[in-house]
Amino acid sequence: MPPHTPDTLSRQPLPPSIDLFSDTVTRPGTAMRRAMADAEVGDEQLREDPTVNRLVARVCELLGTEDAVFLPTGTMCNQISLRVHCSPGDEVIMDHSAHVRSYESGGPAALSGVNVATLSGSNGVFSAQQLREAIRPPGNHFPRTRCVVLEQTANLAGGAIWPIDSMRQVCSAAAEAGLARHLDGARLFNAVVETGVHAADYCSGFNSVWIDFSKGLGAPIGAALAGSSEFIQQAWRFKHQFGGAMRQAGIVAAAALYALDHNVERLAEDHRNARRFAAILAESAAAISVEPVHSNMVFFTPEGVSAERFAASARQQGVRFSVMGPSRLRAVTHLDVTTKQVEQAARIVVQLAEAR
Repeated sequence: MPPHTPDTLSRQPLPPSIDLFSDTVTRPGTAMRRAMADAEVGDEQLREDPTVNRLVARVCELLGTEDAVFLPTGTMCNQISLRVHCSPGDEVIMDHSAHVRSYESGGPAALSGVNVATLSGSNGVFSAQQLREAIRPPGNHFPRTRCVVLEQTANLAGGAIWPIDSMRQVCSAAAEAGLARHLDGARLFNAVVETGVHAADYCSGFNSVWIDFSKGLGAPIGAALAGSSEFIQQAWRFKHQFGGAMRQAGIVAAAALYALDHNVERLAEDHRNARRFAAILAESAAAISVEPVHSNMVFFTPEGVSAERFAASARQQGVRFSVMGPSRLRAVTHLDVTTKQVEQAARIVVQLAEAR
């Protein structure tokens, strides 16, 4: 089951005092807002916005790519990448839990006319051999396997992190088969901070990669898609086609630059808070199943109650979670929740579970 939609959320009291719904709920702080207000701006579509140009250069340096383009959303990054890499009727391979498949409104089919083939990985991580077995043989009756997508971190797998060796093996197998490789890096820096592996090392085997600024990094909007100069040149065309023109975008690019300067290393605090939340649940006598914590997400299942009902009860106590299935809930830690609030939210979960 997908998380609550905006339609269902509109029927609930807002805002919660402790919001663990997602790291997308973060709000720009005073210093970030000041950076936005002071930003130099120009027409981004004419490549004349100096703040956007600085952000693009910074992203290329971090990810080890030739070029990049600033876009409104990560979903647009994913969909532009598929449009560049694939032709209508092609097939793209990804884990069954991939965001591209489940949470982008059927974009691959609607915008690029491509099939999606899924693999059953372990915690969102599939093997090179699984990929090889999924590649279609040549033939007029089959779609052409054209691209493989990896997600770092793997959201629905509990924020699990692709090991660098597994990533390289899959990219190598894909390259041998002539497939394009795309990295959905929505939470790439969570993996970087948790493992110590540089972002450029994670990105080295891919034709396209993007990073998000509006999740754990705390900016109000924006993502950057990166790759070769040729790839980005093609991406610009689909940016126009998909409605991604932003004009004086330096105002929001300034927030992204501030986030890169100040909010990357602090992601480690989110990871510690997630583990603290999970520990309180696991140490209680309440009937709560807690999944392993990999980064800033905690997936948990209170026994004997639907996730919707449990989330509604928690909401009445001032805490908001995501409903991720009939009985599965998700808590996401981020810069707008403190350790004290995380502990308070965990105790509320325990009390509600014990009361059943």
